[in-house]
Amino acid sequence: MSTVTITAADINKLRQATGAGMMDCRKALTETNGDFEAAIDWLRKQGQKVAAKRSDREAKEGVVIAKTTADNKTGFVVLISCETDFVSKNADFVAFAQSIADAAVENNVKTAEELNEVSINGAKVADLINDKLASIGEKIGVARFERVDAPYVASYIHGANRMGVLVALTKEAAEAGKDVAMQIAAMNPVAVDADSVPAETVERERAIVVETMKADPKMAGKPDEMIAKIAEGKLNAFFKEQTLLAQPFVKDGSKSVADYLKSVDSDLKVIEFKRVALG
Repeated sequence: MSTVTITAADINKLRQATGAGMMDCRKALTETNGDFEAAIDWLRKQGQKVAAKRSDREAKEGVVIAKTTADNKTGFVVLISCETDFVSKNADFVAFAQSIADAAVENNVKTAEELNEVSINGAKVADLINDKLASIGEKIGVARFERVDAPYVASYIHGANRMGVLVALTKEAAEAGKDVAMQIAAMNPVAVDADSVPAETVERERAIVVETMKADPKMAGKPDEMIAKIAEGKLNAFFKEQTLLAQPFVKDGSKSVADYLKSVDSDLKVIEFKRVALG
C-alpha cells in the first residue's frame, strides 16, 4: 500500500506528461508509491500509449540559443528559463539570452557553472541573472547548457527559440548538417544508433514490452523463450523508430538518415547530437 499522499497536482503533472486519464494517473501513482517515472512505466505496461518524459521537458518557458564557433568545431546550446511565455517572447529577454550564449562562445565555456562565472561588460552572468530576476519578477536561470566538439558542428534553432539542436559530424557538411539537425528537431531520436542507446533505456523498453505481452490474453500460456524472442523483434522496431540513423529521412521517406548521409559523402558520419527544447 502506498505510503505517499498523491495530490491533485501530482495527478495533473502525470496527465500533462502522458495524456492518460485522471483515474488512470491516480492509480499509476498509487501503485508506484508516487514515483513519477515508475508511474509512466506502469501506464505503458497496462498498454496505454503514452510518451515517456524526456529531459528536454524540464523547463516550462524560456529562450533556447544554439551557436557554433566561427570554425564550426564547437557548438553550444544555452537555455535561459523563465516562468511565462510573456517574458520568453519579450525582445529584451531574447537579447539577454543571446548575450549569455555569445559569452559562452567567446569564453570557450565548458559547463553551466563556468558560464555563470564569466563576465559580460564587467558583470558576472550569475549577477546579471539576479538583476534580471529582480526587474521582471520571475525566476530565471541557466536551465540547460550543452557543448559539442567535433571536426564539424552544425547548429539549428527551431520555433522562435523554443528548441536548439547541435549535430557533431566527422567532416564539414553544412547542408547535410542542417538537414540532420532538422531531422533531430522533428523526430527527437534517443540516440545516434542502436549501439549508442543507453543500456538502462534498452532494459526499460524490454521490460515494458515483456510485461505488456504477458498481460495480453493472446499470449497466455506461451513459453518465456517465445515471448523473449518476440520482445527482441519489438525492440528492433523501437531502434528503427527511435534512433537517428535508422529513422526514415524526413525530406525523403524512401531512405533512412544513414542512407542520406552516404549519398552526400560515404565518409560522413554523425558522432553525437544534443537537442534542447521547451515544452
